[in-house]
Amino acid sequence: MKLFKCTNCGQLLYFENSICECCKNALGFIPEELTLVTLAPVNNGTYTLYAGKKSLLGGLLKNKKQAYKYCQNFQFGVCNWLIPAESTSVFCKACELNHIVPNLSDPEHQRKWQLIEIAKHRVVYTLMQLKLPLVSKLQDIQTGLSFDFLTDADAMQRVLTGHENGLITLNIDEADDDKRELSRKEMNEPYRTLLGHFRHEIGHYYWDRLIDNSQFIDEYRQLFGDEREDYAQALQRHYNEGDAADWNLNYISAYASVHSWEDWAETWAHYLHIIDTLETADAFGISVAPRIASKSDHANAMIKTNPYLQQNFQELLNMWLPLTFAMNSMNRSMGNHDLYPFIIQPKVVEKLSFIHKVCYASRVN
Repeated sequence: MKLFKCTNCGQLLYFENSICECCKNALGFIPEELTLVTLAPVNNGTYTLYAGKKSLLGGLLKNKKQAYKYCQNFQFGVCNWLIPAESTSVFCKACELNHIVPNLSDPEHQRKWQLIEIAKHRVVYTLMQLKLPLVSKLQDIQTGLSFDFLTDADAMQRVLTGHENGLITLNIDEADDDKRELSRKEMNEPYRTLLGHFRHEIGHYYWDRLIDNSQFIDEYRQLFGDEREDYAQALQRHYNEGDAADWNLNYISAYASVHSWEDWAETWAHYLHIIDTLETADAFGISVAPRIASKSDHANAMIKTNPYLQQNFQELLNMWLPLTFAMNSMNRSMGNHDLYPFIIQPKVVEKLSFIHKVCYASRVN
């Protein structure tokens, strides 16, 4: 993710900030501009851009005089996105995707929902940067996207995270670190995060939108396998027989070997990991140049490319691999597990390159 700064005092900001901790000015994210701005209150809960800014930000915005209001979910501390003040909408482009949210009279539910929304908003930001088709089911019931955030009590049964026809369901217990870690160990997963869940399930949604019955389907089947294989049988075989013996040579994760759809979703999630992290590295001006490596070694990387504008995926991978080696080494120095505990084999590179090509070809204005 790119960096933002307060246009009053110059303080660097996190994507989720709704107030500058330095100068205390209000902040809000304008999704149409994909930027976080400093705000000046007007009246009746409306805001304009802070008039004292000295940066180039104002010149980059299409409408500097636009008045804004916060998304309705701002009151719960889960959203800092803005809507044009004259809009009849009360929810922002991220929150309008919600179909069911937890019972907010329960403080614990509200705490978990806040963590869920942080992850979801980051995913929506990435999808908007990729310029992929993105509408809620309120706008298009057939091809739209929506989310249900449920507890087991809500459904009167165990809620499983999953996707079906554009509806993504997430058990809010995934926001609990202890429970998520327990699930990670039970599932023998090297990596399990809220953000990873969203990226995986969004992958299933975009398989429906971008691959099914498209010009890409034949190439998809050559790389990922035939999705027409019975999914229930494939899943049962996986549970009965365990991971494929050679999964680490052909897949990004063991679970990806279950079925063609899961291979796509797992690889898609990793593609989003790569794109978002490289954008952050670029924003920070990070370069990797190990002192013991020669300048020609593959361990070197100067990250100075906006990954959303780079059409050649190999160029992104050439930056990604040295970066992950450096990040993992830093984590090990802190006594933590590898930040990116995966090995990208040549077969997986082909799949990631295909996803990059599909995303690039599927951009909308």
